[in-house]
Amino acid sequence: MNADKIGRIIWHDLFSGDRQRSMEFYRRVAGWQYKTEHATDFAWGGGEKEFILALLDDEAGAGIAQTPEAFPNSWIAYVEVADVDAACAQAEKLGGTILREPFEVPGVGRNALLRDPAGALIGLALSRHDYPAPARQFGPEVYLAGQSEFPTAFYSKLFDWTLSTEPNGADGDRRIVGSSPTEIARYVIGGIKDAESAWLPGVRVADARSAAREATLLGAQLLEGEPSRDRASSLLLMRDPDGASISLMEI
Repeated sequence: MNADKIGRIIWHDLFSGDRQRSMEFYRRVAGWQYKTEHATDFAWGGGEKEFILALLDDEAGAGIAQTPEAFPNSWIAYVEVADVDAACAQAEKLGGTILREPFEVPGVGRNALLRDPAGALIGLALSRHDYPAPARQFGPEVYLAGQSEFPTAFYSKLFDWTLSTEPNGADGDRRIVGSSPTEIARYVIGGIKDAESAWLPGVRVADARSAAREATLLGAQLLEGEPSRDRASSLLLMRDPDGASISLMEI
């Protein structure tokens, strides 16, 4: 574990119902490359399985796995903590729901998966390696509050994250920051009809509008409402062809 990673998003997993389609989508939209790894005790389902690593410029920042039973096709962001088991216990006391109890990821560390009080999926991670947090594939996350408000107390006590008191620009979004000045996420308020609370990865692209056009040709859908159409071109919210929600962010 590197102490400077505590409270930061250090990995993403994509749960996909069609890994080949997902790989082609992110290759064409975001320029990702891939590497196949063989797991002898796969973290999602056990046994020997192939696991896809997604890379950009030789840096791995995400994995692609077949969607486990009882989970939706979705992206999962993992936040580094000092103790996964203790963080799970604290999350429950703060109103979170544990979906998968702490488990070992051989050669990587210890993880867990939960829902925050508003229902958004979020992962916990304790790294047992010295690699820095990857920085090339993803920018700040996007938090969609759905019909709820951002659960400020939950994230403040669990990760020491703070929600800015002032809107970030004319669109009314607010910043979520960690103990360092680094922006963790943008809190998108309203604009998505009937949306559930969710964390969306900020997928880095050279040109958000061009990437969005390519994405729609590949079967992705713009999310309804203001965030997908009326905001600055540096932030576009979409569902990929498999139904996982993402944000496209200009580098």
